Amino acid sequence: MLYRQLGSSGLRVSAVGVGTWQFGGEWGRSYEQSEADAILGKARELGINLIDTAECYGDHLSESLIGPAISGQRSEWVLATKFGHHFHGPFSRTDVYDPQDVVRQLEASLKALRTDYIDLYQFHSGPDAEFDRDGLWEALNRQVEAGKIRHLGISIGSNRNIYQTSKATEVGAQAIQVVYNRLDRGPEEEVFPSCEAQRLGVLARVPLASGFLSGKYKPGAEFAGDDVRSRRDREDRDSMLREAEEIRRTEVPEGVDMASWALAWCLRHPAVTAVIPGCKDVAQVEANAAAVALVPAGHPQDV
Repeated sequence: MLYRQLGSSGLRVSAVGVGTWQFGGEWGRSYEQSEADAILGKARELGINLIDTAECYGDHLSESLIGPAISGQRSEWVLATKFGHHFHGPFSRTDVYDPQDVVRQLEASLKALRTDYIDLYQFHSGPDAEFDRDGLWEALNRQVEAGKIRHLGISIGSNRNIYQTSKATEVGAQAIQVVYNRLDRGPEEEVFPSCEAQRLGVLARVPLASGFLSGKYKPGAEFAGDDVRSRRDREDRDSMLREAEEIRRTEVPEGVDMASWALAWCLRHPAVTAVIPGCKDVAQVEANAAAVALVPAGHPQDV
């Protein structure tokens, strides 16, 4: 495994992490504890130490599967979770950024994860008005002082949100999470330069473009109604599939797995610390981890 420093935080993270939205039940299926144990056990075996989750992947459901899976190994993991929503059901959430409620969300996350501290606690895709809410960042930094949060981060909802990115250092955040992949290069324009200037770590979410860069789907592919990709506009979905097919044909070297290539493509950018692809099973964890073999040495955050 390849390891990098997450910006100026001092956290040493694997370049490939484990995204765990799937554990919350919105990928069309539910997960048993034994499955979460197997996925995270394989990740640990392969040297992965970064887990990204959220308060609203289920009602702390994803976190409640992660906690038992890493019991007794807490110091070996970098746990990143988020705040800002109450979960009501599949794809139904309410924004809640009131400072007192956020502290309650933090306590619920600590309980679900069976830990007394969060390594990276991230503002979760909220609007700028909530980002600027009176008392929010002061309340969070008090939790940092109390030792319940080690570092703060911002998961920006729009991959072009330079407003929140540019204020990261001011509010005490040390990492940005953003959608970034070969089909969506928006952060390269303003967000990444700001991250580099502030020495912020960058977590790239959706690095396989919701599977469109996996090499599994051809133009015209259909997705079941309980598949999150079926919620996309059909024309937009077909356009992405056509572009992905062109990338596979013209950019991916012959004999190279497209998904590994796509993860490595993200990791080559000097601003990107780690990718956090989701994984449905152990085989996908192994495939994701294999991407590091395609990443050249010399990245500015390598350790």
